[in-house]
Amino acid sequence: MSGETGPRGTGNGSATDAAFGALLEDSAEELYESAPCGYLSTLMDGTIARVNATLLRWLGLERGAVVGRMRFTDLLTVGGKLYHETHFAPLLRMRGEISGIALEMRASDGGRLPVLVSSAVKHDSGGEPLLIRTTVFDATDRRAYEEELLRRRREAEQARAESEQAHRQAEADRTRLRETLAVLQKALLPDTLPAVPGMEAAAYYHTASPYRLGGDFYDLFALDDTRWAFFLGDVSGKGPEAATLTSQARYVLRTTALHSPDPAHALDTLNSMLLERYADNGDPRYCTAVFGVLEPGGGTGHVRTRLAFGGHPPAVVLRGDGRAEFLFAPGGMLVGVLPEAHFATVETTLAPGDTFVLYTDGLTEARTGSGPDTMYGEEGLLSFAARHAPSTAQGIVDALAELLEGFGEGLEDDTALLALGVPAPAPPPRPEPDTTR
Repeated sequence: MSGETGPRGTGNGSATDAAFGALLEDSAEELYESAPCGYLSTLMDGTIARVNATLLRWLGLERGAVVGRMRFTDLLTVGGKLYHETHFAPLLRMRGEISGIALEMRASDGGRLPVLVSSAVKHDSGGEPLLIRTTVFDATDRRAYEEELLRRRREAEQARAESEQAHRQAEADRTRLRETLAVLQKALLPDTLPAVPGMEAAAYYHTASPYRLGGDFYDLFALDDTRWAFFLGDVSGKGPEAATLTSQARYVLRTTALHSPDPAHALDTLNSMLLERYADNGDPRYCTAVFGVLEPGGGTGHVRTRLAFGGHPPAVVLRGDGRAEFLFAPGGMLVGVLPEAHFATVETTLAPGDTFVLYTDGLTEARTGSGPDTMYGEEGLLSFAARHAPSTAQGIVDALAELLEGFGEGLEDDTALLALGVPAPAPPPRPEPDTTR
């Protein structure tokens, strides 16, 4: 063990120590001059007393033009000088050292060198400051990295601002579209329903999407002093084409009824119009519809009602005694499909307290869940009507409107409702109590 005086027991420890010592002694000055960073020492007034070759090479300066002739601030750009005077120098005087300060130095070719500067004040044995030792690191790569980060941040902020602007514009466009479609949709329906003597009437239109024109329609109008006509239907398709067809269907049905109030004849005329205009242009159009005529019975309080169905769902009648039943004429075909279409007719009498409701298939085809058998259906509607019978026209329309709202996203199609009823007789007044006894 006594022979192991060198590293890892080589036995030549003295020779190795001598070699290391010679290396350090020979390279100390070279290490200072050729260090990968800049070194300089200045007097307290900033006059440069010593500077290494690395910093001189970075700045393109000669040692003789710098040592004793320039101050540290002479190496800085205008902005660097200002920051040195207002921040760097005061902090150094207060703390005695400062590190990692970003400055810019002037190169002899007029370029700028971004640097990180650290300085420390050396004191004598009495505590008096003698000089300032400064280390300078080239921050060119760091500056480029920071500028790249800044550029990307600005690009991201610009992209975000553009995205937000696009989102705001899209929201504004959607709002304008929604408002425009609401106006157009309203124009396809009567503003108000006329008052029918001895009856109540109520209607409702539920839009499944505010960004899409629907094709459901209804109307109620007088034929003469004693009879009233009504209809409700649903055209194929959506959008402007459906809106055009809706307007045409309403016009044809109203015009036909004023000349021939037979319900089946009104649907037959609409059928002919659709075939004439659309059958041969490669874009056939059709609709479902129900057309009816009301004939109040004078002082009896009863109303005779005749309806013709063209491929339309059955009406629901809520009787005054609390029953609910379908009113339908089987065999009625779609309107606008076949030249010799048959439109079935049915007749009923509404007594006081009776109300019937017409609707489009958006109601019965609404989904109550995600499964294949979750369609609300006609039986679900009949059960709903039974729970609300008897009801006024407005009462059943309000209840169905609430039902439609409850379907949420399960309601995929527009729905039109039209209810007509005969008011129930007012209950007899209670006899006044006898107060003479």
